[in-house]
Formats: sequence, C-alpha cells, structure tokens
Amino acid sequence: MSRAVVATAFGGPEVLSIVNVDDGPPGPGQIAVDVRAAGVNPADWKMYGGEFGTKMPLPMRVGMEASGIVTAVGADAVGPRGPIAVGDEVILYRINGGYADRLVVDAASAVPKPSNMTFEESSGLMLTGVSAVHMLTATGVEQGDTVLIHGASGGVGQMAVQLALSRGARVIGTGSAARQDVVRGLGAEPVTYGDGLADRVRALAPGGVDAALDTVGADEAIDVSLELVADRSRIATIAAFPRGFEAGIKVLGGGPGADAGTDIRNAARLDLVDLVAAGKLSVAIAAVYSLTQVVDAQRAIMTGHTAGKIVLVP
Repeated sequence: MSRAVVATAFGGPEVLSIVNVDDGPPGPGQIAVDVRAAGVNPADWKMYGGEFGTKMPLPMRVGMEASGIVTAVGADAVGPRGPIAVGDEVILYRINGGYADRLVVDAASAVPKPSNMTFEESSGLMLTGVSAVHMLTATGVEQGDTVLIHGASGGVGQMAVQLALSRGARVIGTGSAARQDVVRGLGAEPVTYGDGLADRVRALAPGGVDAALDTVGADEAIDVSLELVADRSRIATIAAFPRGFEAGIKVLGGGPGADAGTDIRNAARLDLVDLVAAGKLSVAIAAVYSLTQVVDAQRAIMTGHTAGKIVLVP
C-alpha cells in the first residue's frame, strides 16, 4: 500500500484527503516509480476546484507531474528516449495522481532526469516548461524579437524568460517591486506592474514590443498587451480564459476551449531536459512541503505570488 492525495468533492483545499491505495504491479508498457517529489501547479487546484468542469469522476487523484526512481517495469516499457530500466531516475509528465508515494504510469510519460538536477527541481520542470514552450511557439518568438512577459518571476514566467532568451529574444518581464532582482537575475529587464505599466514598457522599448505572454490572467496584463502589441496573434495567455477569447488573442492550456497544444508540449519534454543537462535552463524552488502538508501547499499556490515552484515530498 502507498499514500495518495485525492479530492473527495469539488471545492477548495479542504476537499483533499490522503488515502491508502494499491496500484499493483506495472502492466505492459507501464513502470512503477517511487516518487521523490511532486510539482504543485495552479492547474491542480483549478481541476479539483471545478474551473475545468465538474464531470470528472470522484474521488479524483491530484498532481500532473512528479519525479522519482523506477522500481519495476512491465513488458515493452519504452519511454520517449528509449527502454526504461529499474533504477532509472525519471521525470513523469503528464500524469494523474502525482501527489503520492508510489505511482504506476505509462512509460510514455517518463523522460530521464538530468543528473545535474535534484528531484525537487525536476518535479517542477515539466508543466511550467512545456507551457512556456507552447506560448513562445504559438506567438512565433524568435531572434531579435522584444517580448513582454507578465508574471516573469512566477513558475511559468521564469521558464518563459529563460527560453525566450535562448531563442535570441529581448525580454521585458513584469513583477512586483520585491522581485525585480529575480527577473533581472534571469537575464530579463524588470518592470513593476501597476498603474502606468504600458508607459514604463514603452520607455524601455521605444521601438515597440513584438509579442506578449500572459501567465497571470489579470486584466492589466491583457490591456497592456493589447495596447503594445499590434498583432493579436502574437499575444498569448494561459490564465485569462474568458477575457482572452473576448480579445481575440491566443488562449492556451487546459481551460475550457483553450488550445491544449498537446503535440507541442509532448515534443518539448526532451528539449527541456537537454537544456537543463547543458546548463541552459534551471528551476527555482519557492517552497517544499511534505505530503501531509498538501493543504498548506495548495493555499500557497493559490495566492499566485510564489517566486518559483512549490513542491511536495513524501
């Protein structure tokens, strides 16, 4: 038996419970993994909170990404980078039920964990990383572009900054006054959000802004993006779903009607681990909670003000 976090109803973090589960041995094409860390994401609470609909069966296991060590393999257990063996250190994404001690998952969800990354860091790489790749790809960011990233000090924001810079773009990143050093440390030019944001961005980029990525979902982020970027196809949001559709910009991710970008996100997984292995991409950890502190971890991620990833460990 192992432990897993489940939502017993749709609602706030209070609907979460830790229960004993027995997933059994891995079947054909599956692997069993001892979880060492699980990434916590806004999409997790939005899922059990009902923002993505309430038709999913309950109880619902929670968590879309994790990392750990393979303890058993089924027949033909082959991942995106080849056969998987007992003892391999892996990152799992996209999965159901990452908040757990042990998982049995399809081998197709497992990619090798870079040796220069901790389990905690690696558990927070994938969802933010593939989301950032999706946004940059959808808006066509390339060398020479000037990109405005809203929420640059958050989990997806930090990934988007690093990946945009690796494409040769210039990045201006919004954040609070307290987090300007975080944004600057990533290589972006920081600007505080709030009244006058558009003018502050214009002062930094009098030649104009080519693309804008919204990871926050605030009206200000959408308003300023529309004001500064002439081509609406080069504005993307992963958070402002109704407003994004109304504005005619690209709405990406798991929200109702959004472009899930499944092929782009799946293909990005190996690129992300290769960038980490090459020392060109990193994950900042904001806080680590134990599995028994899952409610506290959810409340922290729900604030929307974390500087990096929140992680659960067994």
